[in-house]
Amino acid sequence: MASSQTEMERAIVTIVKCFFNHAGEEGKKETLNVSEFIKLSSTELPNLMTDVSLEEKMKDLDINQDNELKFNEYWRLIGELGKQVKRDIKPKK
Repeated sequence: MASSQTEMERAIVTIVKCFFNHAGEEGKKETLNVSEFIKLSSTELPNLMTDVSLEEKMKDLDINQDNELKFNEYWRLIGELGKQVKRDIKPKK
């Protein structure tokens, strides 16, 4: 990718890289298993995933109930966290 990326483009690249950096550490390269999801959440999202049972959150996100998160299932988490952050940010006037 070009070095002239915008802040938003860099943020999206970072989100995608985080998924693939953790996916496949123990199992399939394209999915997160429970322990990989817990590690990603604990290391990359420690301030946004407080007061949450990570095992239960994974079950909620795992649409097809195969005990793995594919990228589209992980993206649901990003959307949920975005809504959470939005509530904390006051719009500019």
